[in-house]
Amino acid sequence: MNFSITEENYIKNIYHLQQQSELVNTNSLAFELQTKPASVTDMLKKLQIKNLLDYEKYKGFRLTNKGNKVAINIVRRHRLWEFFLVTKLGFEWDKVHSIAEELEHVSNQELIQKLDRFLNHPQIDPHGDPIPDGNGKIPIIHQLSIADVVENKKVIVSSVANQSSAILELLNHYHINIGTEIKINQRFSFDRSIEIKVGKYAPCIISELVAKNIFVHHE
Repeated sequence: MNFSITEENYIKNIYHLQQQSELVNTNSLAFELQTKPASVTDMLKKLQIKNLLDYEKYKGFRLTNKGNKVAINIVRRHRLWEFFLVTKLGFEWDKVHSIAEELEHVSNQELIQKLDRFLNHPQIDPHGDPIPDGNGKIPIIHQLSIADVVENKKVIVSSVANQSSAILELLNHYHINIGTEIKINQRFSFDRSIEIKVGKYAPCIISELVAKNIFVHHE
């Protein structure tokens, strides 16, 4: 079954919100999509008729198994296109999200399968997010934020939670990318900022907010 771009955007955003809370409410989805709650309600009714959504009165809604499969397929396409744009076309990681937002709606399965093979079946996208495989299975990544790493520990950056252009631009300034080695030098109790050593570069200080958005695995 084919879905409109608007329907796919709703399904994908509900999926992402469900990672934070099992049940999603109208206001949080409206905020995410920058639209009116009344417009959200109308679309939710359409998705429910198509058996993509379960609704619990006064509590919220969640994707059905069918809706979840559709969402994972959209996420798969999005992350494959991001990987393609960065590794094959040389885009910076802070420039690909909006382009992939358009490309993710190209749903030709043969194209996506060939793209996956061409890229040699990548498991993570340029931001470190897992890429679902053709069966919808999502690789499990064990990681923790830099904010939780002990001092004098060397770690490797595995993903970034907040993927806005603003924070990715900041990380570029500090030479931080997926796969970058970082050593936690010191924590400052005043504001919980952290001094880190990034590869060959001089030590620098990042805020607690930035640290909580950088996820790593041990070397």
